[in-house]
Amino acid sequence: MGAAYPTLDDILEEDMHHWYTKFMKESPSGLITLFELRTMLDMNGMTEEASSYVEQVFLTFDMDGDGYIDFVEYIAAISLLLKGEINQKLKWYFKLFDQDGNGKIDKEELETIFKAIQDITRSYDVPPEEIVTLIYEKIDVNGEGELTLEEFISGAHEHPDIMDMLGKMMDLTNVLEIILNGQPKRAIN
Repeated sequence: MGAAYPTLDDILEEDMHHWYTKFMKESPSGLITLFELRTMLDMNGMTEEASSYVEQVFLTFDMDGDGYIDFVEYIAAISLLLKGEINQKLKWYFKLFDQDGNGKIDKEELETIFKAIQDITRSYDVPPEEIVTLIYEKIDVNGEGELTLEEFISGAHEHPDIMDMLGKMMDLTNVLEIILNGQPKRAIN
């Protein structure tokens, strides 16, 4: 006897054929487009920030930049999120936050992402402005209003409270569960 549902930690230990079959069932073409990802995540009625965040997630998972997530990229993304080392995750977070691709994260980029995450998770415990202010007060040692990858990683390591906050904010478990287990269930009003 075991649990009725496998834990997300068990995902990569399962037979690769199972995951390939599931991937092909969800996306018969063998490729997931941005439109299909938005459909999987049931993005109807989401804010512009939330939609932009999903697009940014898609772009970071589309490692070869061809506009599709193929099976290898799909497994790599799941592996990173579930089993990746903390520095790998921090590099991925940085790439996700750096929306304009200039190698630095400014306050506006970070605030936009945090607003989008809150819109998707529907968790509004702490205003994004407060989170961004806290991060920049502790990590932006030069006071430039921008963070480089090196500042971001070393700052996260030096401040466990920020590392914990990033881990909670960036927990994509619910997104992975939707992708892996099918459409989210809607509450009936």
